[in-house]
Formats: sequence, structure tokens, C-alpha cells
Amino acid sequence: MAETTSAPVPSDHIMGVYARAPLAFERGEGSRLFTADGEAYLDCMAGIAVTALGHNHPKLVQAVKDQAEKLWHTSNIFRIPHQEKLAKLLTDNTFADVAFFTNSGAEAIECAIKTARKYHWANGQPERIDIIGFDGSFHGRTIATIFAAGNPSYVEGFGPALPGFVQAKFGDLEGLRALVGPTTAAILLEPVQGEGGARSWTEAQLKEIRQLCDETGTLLIYDEIQCGLGRTGRLFAYEWADGAADPDIMAVAKALGGGFPVGACLATAEAAKGMGPGSHGSTYGGNPLAMAVGVASVEELIKPELLAHVREVAGYLNQQLSGLKDRYPDVVLDIRGKGLLIGVKLATPNREFMQHARDNHLLIAGGGDNCVRLLPPLTLSLDEAREAIGLLEKSCEAAQAKAAKEKAGAAA
Repeated sequence: MAETTSAPVPSDHIMGVYARAPLAFERGEGSRLFTADGEAYLDCMAGIAVTALGHNHPKLVQAVKDQAEKLWHTSNIFRIPHQEKLAKLLTDNTFADVAFFTNSGAEAIECAIKTARKYHWANGQPERIDIIGFDGSFHGRTIATIFAAGNPSYVEGFGPALPGFVQAKFGDLEGLRALVGPTTAAILLEPVQGEGGARSWTEAQLKEIRQLCDETGTLLIYDEIQCGLGRTGRLFAYEWADGAADPDIMAVAKALGGGFPVGACLATAEAAKGMGPGSHGSTYGGNPLAMAVGVASVEELIKPELLAHVREVAGYLNQQLSGLKDRYPDVVLDIRGKGLLIGVKLATPNREFMQHARDNHLLIAGGGDNCVRLLPPLTLSLDEAREAIGLLEKSCEAAQAKAAKEKAGAAA
């Protein structure tokens, strides 16, 4: 089936930083997105792990309606009751004692970096500013967050490298240990990398990193912007280590607002002890409208039955994807990730495979290391999961046929 051409012509007045697919959607319902002419697509990317409860979730819609008719913005000069409620929800269900609310994941990472450096400053060690990150990571698009991740394609053209950011190799714990020194403030990592190709740290590795931090007085920062809030089948990915690898600071966003821009930096009271009045702030962060949606979202995401459903659907998808790998070895090389953050490493170009999927009315995300990612709503049903596998199989067939045709042409 050819991809619909119902999307409007891209505007000349939008900065050209996105290579957009020629699709535009008018409405969504659950795991479906619909174009203006009624074409339905199975959404297995959820706005890149954002609409975790599906599109047009009635509880989130009602929260927006109710709050929009009351109050949108007051600023953090005043108390915001829903902010206090969301902070309690998050701290009651995590390692953290305190929360700072932002508009995005990148802002949450910025707050995490500042919190870590200010902690050491408060301890009389202002020289401890270095943040150790890992190759393949993604922490946002601000100047600080691109240098924290160090992806060459994201830092190119934006001036000299910022001081205080060091890159380690993913999975190399001996190399990491050698990098920790007297100027190290924190180690920053995604328990499951998203954009980097759905690579997952093992629980044993996270425990070892936690131990290294304890030995050296280094803070541990987790970026659970993509892998958190139910995505792996537990509320947060670090919980799979059963309390042996808890962070000191954690950034969350994406699913936190279910599509409404909300982020948060969570921390222990000890890690946040340097963050007094005036040390950080945000005009819009934690506004009444965002907080009302955040409360509604988290109240759903913490439900044990939803997390059990994620584990069930993830188990089914991984089993079926392994079957696709066996049947299409010239297309699918590896299945990665955790829960419903699934990476499929391909032998064929991932952008081409994404096009094949769209031709079959399936939406999937790209990823590093020539992967595509499946990031469906956590509410994806088993029937919809079966449908997704069927559409992926059709996409594998198309990719295989294209590769065979190109090979034949080259031989001729």
C-alpha cells in the first residue's frame, strides 16, 4: 500500500531541522492515529514514548478540560497545590525525596547536572564538576545536554566542547572506573538507551556502577526520560535491580504528561542539599495546567495492573520478533531493549524500513546503530500487538524483496 499523500506541503516558515515524513494526523484514539481523510495507522512509537496511555485518554482529556477552565499559570512565586500533589506521588513511588518540575526532559537533565555540581560545591569541593556520560546516549538538545551525550552529529557546528563533560564507552566498567577522579561530580546514564539503539545495562552492571559511586563520593544520575514511567514493565527501569542500584538524582519527562509538556528532576534530600532559594527556577515549569495532567497521568501509570499488562505484551512482542529474526535473517539482525522499549537492529537501512512500515500503516521510530524502535502505548492490546507483528512481517518481506532486487541489479 502506498503511503498517503494527504499531508500538507511543509511550511517554508518552519526552521528546517526535521526530516519529516509526508504525513499529518488529525486525531488519535488509543493506539491509532488518523489522517484528515480517515486513513488509520497503528501507532507503535507513541510520539517517541510520550503518549504512554494512548491518544485521547479520557482521564487526561478531562484533567485538561477541568483545569483549563480554572487556572493556567501563576508562576512559582506562589504555591501550586497540584505541584505538591504530583511531587508526593513521584517521591512516594521512587527513591526520591524532592522534585523540581520542568517543561521537558532536557530541562530536567539540566537541573540534574546543576544539582550534582551544587552538591559538591556545598560540600566544599567546587572542583568536582565533571559529568561522565556514555557513547550512544541521548539527553536532549540544549548545549549542555548535547555535550553530556557527546554524539558527534549533534555537537558538530555548535562551538568548542563545554568543559566538565567526559565520555565513557557503554558497557566498559573498567574504563569507567579509570575515568572517575577528584574532579568527578556524577555519572549520567540511561538504564536503557533509547536513541542509542535500545541498549540496556544489566542489573549487575548498574549495581557495580552504584558501588563505584558510593566508593568515590560520586553522584549517580539516571535519565529515565524514555525508559521510565512503566515503559519497561516496572514504574522505573532502575527498579529491576531491586534497590541495589538506586540513583541519587533522576530525570523524567515524556510519559509524565502523556503528551502535555511536563518534566521533572527527582533527587534525594542529600543530593539536593545545595539547591536553595534562587539556585534554579523556571517560568512555566510546574504550572497548574501541566501539573493537573501530570497527576492524572501518574495515577494511571502506577497501577499494578497496567505494569503487569506491559510485561505481558512485551513478552509476546519479543517472542514474535525473535521469530521474525529467524525467518528474515537478511533483514533482522538482533532484538534489544527492555519491556516496551524494543530495538530491532537491521541489515537494511533503518530509514527505508520505516518507510516500508508506513506503507503498511504502521508507525515505528528510528534509532542509533541502524535500529528501529517499537515504543507503543503501554495500553497496546494483545490483538494490536499481533497486528503490529503482522505489519512488521509485511515490512520485512518488502525490505527483503528490495534488497534482492538491488543485489540482482548490481550483479547484472
